[in-house]
Amino acid sequence: MDEKKYYFFSDVHLGFLGIEEEKLKERKLVSFLESIRSNAREIYIVGDLFDCWIEYRRAVPKGFYRTLAKLNEIAEQGIPVNFFSGNHDFWMNTYLRDDVGLKLYSDSLETTLDGKRFFITHGDGLSKGDTGYKILKKILRSRVNQFLYSLIHPDVGLWLAQGSSKKSRLHTDDKQRIVETYGNEKNPLSYGSGGMREFAENKIGDGVDFVVMGHIHKPQFIELKKNNRNGIYITLGDWINNCTYGSYSNGNFELKKFTEEN
Repeated sequence: MDEKKYYFFSDVHLGFLGIEEEKLKERKLVSFLESIRSNAREIYIVGDLFDCWIEYRRAVPKGFYRTLAKLNEIAEQGIPVNFFSGNHDFWMNTYLRDDVGLKLYSDSLETTLDGKRFFITHGDGLSKGDTGYKILKKILRSRVNQFLYSLIHPDVGLWLAQGSSKKSRLHTDDKQRIVETYGNEKNPLSYGSGGMREFAENKIGDGVDFVVMGHIHKPQFIELKKNNRNGIYITLGDWINNCTYGSYSNGNFELKKFTEEN
């Protein structure tokens, strides 16, 4: 019997690509979920499963049936499925929890897995130069503002949000391509450095063994040291270009790429 493992993935952005591309991506994701369900101890979805998720009291975004049905099937099997808000799918109400069976986290989680301390968060708002986004994040996640937006008819509200989400994704991609090509002042040609890495370094200095994030769409496994403590900083990649995920058991964390042959 296979050893039970913890699985991590992020940044699928369901709904971002064209119809046919989305069908292929979703089928691949469902195949991945089916492939791990027999030996999964827990599953962690570390933000941006959806490219846009706005949940009204009586309406949710259309689509994603295969993914949600598979996640529900896994959750009802008794495998905890943990869902973290990303910058594209933070507006959650009760549907994903009560109907699909996911355990929801609006920010981050510090937990112990097989005797090792983990800090898990999507990572949005931690990069340097994200001051404007940090302000916007507070505005968008305000319960008062969400209530006011919910007064807009779902057909209009979802259409506006989906358009804004796609523009945001394209803008972020452009910024990340610049950093990947030219680097930054502190670490030339270092992708995803700065605030997220420094945040992870500080967590490791405080005693965390593994810091797991998404957000930057680049799979990374980086050994860090602070305050005479060693730890691992992981960014999980994405399912737009990389189809990568993490697996962990007995102190060993691996970043892997999913293919249909897995």
